[in-house]
Amino acid sequence: MPPVTLSALIALPLLGGVLAWLVGRHAESAARWVALGGAIATFALSLTLWFTVGDAAAASATPVLEQRAAWIPSLGVEYHLALDGLNLLFVVLSGLLGCIAVLVSWREIERAPGLHYLCVLATLSGIMGVFLAFDLFLFYFFWELMLVPMYFLIGIWGHERRVAAAIKFVIFTMASGLLLLVAIIGLYYAHAQANGVFTTDYLELLGTPLEASTAQWLFLGFFVAFAVKLPLFPFHGWLPDAHTQAPTAGSVLLAGLLLKTGGYGLIRFAVPLFPGAAASLAGPIAVVGVIGIIYGAVLAYRQTDMKRLIAYTSVSHMGFVVLAVAAWRLTSLQGAVVLMLAHGLATGALFAIAGMIHARLQTRELSALGGLWERLPRLSGFALLFVLASVGVPGMGNFIGEFLALLGSFSAAPGLVAVAVIGIVLGTVAMLELMQRLFHGSSRSLVALADLDRRELLLLGVLALLVLVLGLYPQPALDSSRSTLAELVAHDVRYEPADPELMRGRRRTAMLAEEGPEPRAVEKGKEKEASGLAGGGSRRP
Repeated sequence: MPPVTLSALIALPLLGGVLAWLVGRHAESAARWVALGGAIATFALSLTLWFTVGDAAAASATPVLEQRAAWIPSLGVEYHLALDGLNLLFVVLSGLLGCIAVLVSWREIERAPGLHYLCVLATLSGIMGVFLAFDLFLFYFFWELMLVPMYFLIGIWGHERRVAAAIKFVIFTMASGLLLLVAIIGLYYAHAQANGVFTTDYLELLGTPLEASTAQWLFLGFFVAFAVKLPLFPFHGWLPDAHTQAPTAGSVLLAGLLLKTGGYGLIRFAVPLFPGAAASLAGPIAVVGVIGIIYGAVLAYRQTDMKRLIAYTSVSHMGFVVLAVAAWRLTSLQGAVVLMLAHGLATGALFAIAGMIHARLQTRELSALGGLWERLPRLSGFALLFVLASVGVPGMGNFIGEFLALLGSFSAAPGLVAVAVIGIVLGTVAMLELMQRLFHGSSRSLVALADLDRRELLLLGVLALLVLVLGLYPQPALDSSRSTLAELVAHDVRYEPADPELMRGRRRTAMLAEEGPEPRAVEKGKEKEASGLAGGGSRRP
């Protein structure tokens, strides 16, 4: 595949959105089809990459497709996009959920649909850029760019308190983005001071020598920005309001993709750039992640708005991602990646179902709903499947992700893993309560309801199939991310609490930590070398 394909992944949705907006000024129905065409073209291109370079990406720890061009040479800033086995998974997920976001708002949006689809596809374009950028300045550019159309999605097409929710979303995300910018600038100057070269290229900045205190402050700038986007407790305050007030397409993009940019940022940038600082703060980060698991599950149970309830379960699920990143094992990181993929599918589907219910009954309040199983049997059946997926029932993608995240984290923090399991139980109670109050009991409305139409059946059916495929056959996703994650783990420093490799005086690498009961043979001389490296921080790959 030519390198320009990476730019096409960013340009196609934006072009489709602009065309939908222009066409929508004259024919609103045509705008929907133009937007769908742009989303399908983007998804088709992402699938083409999966089938053409997917095997090579799975086998390589380095990018298999790169596009470089001078952008601001005087400042060392490049237009650098790259594709490897890790971000390929999120590129395909983004293409799929872009199509779902267009389809789910097909009849919901009546005011300026062309402009609405421009915002949807512009958000998708920014998200693609975030996943593909390998220059930190370019990454920050797309990081901020994707927020602008999402603000308008919430503020214009949201529900009754949409303006307040949109402003809160922008305040949280822009403030954290400024911390990210300051940290990027700090790393930029630190690298220049150490190496005499000004650059924002991610691969060049890896291994920059830093004082311990400087590394910790810079790491915290990256970490807080990504924690807000996840969102991680206590930076989650914007999410319930944004989800509750956003239109259905906005909720699908928020839950399915924007939250994943935070987890991706932690794995791709925050820890690899500052491995020593990440290791020194791994214990507190893991504790905060587990608090988020419990906190999100408890607050989900207390909600009376169905979208708000689903939003708090996202806070809980993303806590598992943070715990897995804090452990920094290959198994835990693969679990985090699979969990993010599965959460994007299942929770995106739940928000789509919430939007379908709201469109039929004009309410999200659980007290005003009930008895929908008899009136909407097909919708109820899909809801049950996605609820089971969300709580991590075996056979679903969420189960694989949570299991691997907990399995990989156990040797580092067994006590925290035990507490996290309690969070799974609490989350299950909250989701079963949602099923009970929505679909069982007596109906509180006498309005005639139509069950799923063909469009709704198609989008929910595709998501249901993928949730099951990811749960029953996760190996392609695991294979795709393994080489990239193994390289990241192998070149980063130890996790302090109860690390068995540290106890044996070895540098923890993907090979040593992840081969299981029958590790590869390691010569004594290499063990001594590894022991000597154990306290020496990171080295450039």
